[in-house]
Amino acid sequence: MRPVLTVLATALLAACAVGPDHVRPTVAVPATFADVAPPDATVASAAPAAADGAFWQAFGDPQLSALVDDTLAANHDLRIALARYDRANALLRGARFDQLPTIDASARGASNRASADQAPGVPRDARDTDSFEAGIGASWELDLFGRVRRGVEAGRADVAASADDLRALQVAIVGEVATAYLDLRGLQERLRVATENAGNQQHTLALVDARREAGQDSDFDGARASAQAASTSARIPMLEAEIAVATHRIAVLTGRTPDALRQQLSAARALPDVPRTIDPGTPADILRVRPDVSAAEHRLHSVTARVGVATADLFPRLTLGGLIGSQAGDVGALFERDSETRLVALGIDWSFLDIGRVRARIAAADADASAELARYQQTVLRALEDTGNALVRFDRAHDADVELERAALDSARAARLARMRFEAGETGLLDVLDAERTQLDAEDAFASGRTRTATGAVAVYRAMAGGWPQTLPARETAGIR
Repeated sequence: MRPVLTVLATALLAACAVGPDHVRPTVAVPATFADVAPPDATVASAAPAAADGAFWQAFGDPQLSALVDDTLAANHDLRIALARYDRANALLRGARFDQLPTIDASARGASNRASADQAPGVPRDARDTDSFEAGIGASWELDLFGRVRRGVEAGRADVAASADDLRALQVAIVGEVATAYLDLRGLQERLRVATENAGNQQHTLALVDARREAGQDSDFDGARASAQAASTSARIPMLEAEIAVATHRIAVLTGRTPDALRQQLSAARALPDVPRTIDPGTPADILRVRPDVSAAEHRLHSVTARVGVATADLFPRLTLGGLIGSQAGDVGALFERDSETRLVALGIDWSFLDIGRVRARIAAADADASAELARYQQTVLRALEDTGNALVRFDRAHDADVELERAALDSARAARLARMRFEAGETGLLDVLDAERTQLDAEDAFASGRTRTATGAVAVYRAMAGGWPQTLPARETAGIR
């Protein structure tokens, strides 16, 4: 025992973890987002803080907030991501057990009879022998070169990456729910515009028909008015179909059947107000809170640790084993003093003759690390691109809305004046039809523009990863250290 203990103590004192240590990679990022004007301090101060609360509550729509709560609780994609997180946690717990001795217990009883040829001249009864044994054994890999520790380190990084994946999916799914809901309200507004304009054009058609019967207008005028009214009416069923599709999407995202929310969402509501500006902070701020960037870094950490796992195979693997038990020829004699057995052993496994395969595995692990580094850098660039695109679109959408609203109001006024002049006989039908067509297009464009602005705000919050649960429930974080 003394030589074994001496070797063990010396080895433990010299224990180290081979392979590279993970270092957070540095990526050069700009100080500000290009093509986006800095927010006005007086306006930005009234805007909701992106990372401090649930962004959807800033829209002031209780129905949207309820739908988001349902999504976070019942969305099946989120359940799948949570199961993957639980799996990574379970694997980490398994890897941690490798740091502890493996203990097993065994018991055995046997009755053996030798043949007459094996024991010539021995009576039959004397050729029968019984044996009984019981014992507890333990084996422990002495992690001198960090193979097990690097494996645990990789498992811990995998768990953290899975947690970030879950958060990233929350960002994506809730953003999709909010976008679908705002699209639905925008489609309902466009349906109202189409229905109202179709009614106006039907009124014009009735007036033309009356004038035609009175001999004031021709069949040609009636055909033109009828064609325009029919063209406008044709928009209605297509918008109704799009409304149904958006309703189905929201229902499925909340974990329901496609038709489950049809009645609940059928009543039209106005689009909620959106902030004029949203201050995203700096690009570095965005990268600190984006879960996809964090997940990419954790995966880089994991593969870096696995380089150490592969490198440890270059060195001998030492295992300390022991057994204490009892052997006897009669079950009643088990555990008596003279039946005691024990074994202490130190095993050395060193595949130095297989060095080529070991180095090949190390090279493969190095290649994985290089790939994950490139993936991390690409994730950073895409996060900056995503945020910059969302910000510039949202900023320009507000400018467009101002002009679209002016166009919608002016075209409605022009259409009213054209109908009044037509009824007074001061202008022809062509002016009326042209004014009504312009009114429909302008009002539809304004409704579409307001929808685009609202969904653009969602895109900004989504890119900023703001308003999301920054920690998982307590039961889910047990494996993170």
